[in-house]
Amino acid sequence: MKIIKCINKIIAKNKNRNNDDINYDQAKKILSSEENAFLIDVRSPQEYKENHLSNSTNISLYEIDNKIEKIIPDKDCIIILYCTSGTRSRKALEKLKKIDYKNLYNLKGGIEGI
Repeated sequence: MKIIKCINKIIAKNKNRNNDDINYDQAKKILSSEENAFLIDVRSPQEYKENHLSNSTNISLYEIDNKIEKIIPDKDCIIILYCTSGTRSRKALEKLKKIDYKNLYNLKGGIEGI
């Protein structure tokens, strides 16, 4: 629990106008310190095949509603979403909020922002 509180403080200090946007360094800290943290690439399977972040899972924006609960059934897990620029991952985040996922973050600037 201490680690989660510490991470939440770091994130709170660095959030921008979108409360759930985080940068790559913040994402790495979360992924390395939390067992129940997932990195989801919401681009197409072809884009994912060409280039993706290590330890990520590909669930395209258009399939996320149907596939997420099979892959991550615990709606309290930390999910970091990314795409090319942050636009599709922002849309995916909003979709997941609507089906009650709680700990959602968007990688600001996407894979291009790294």
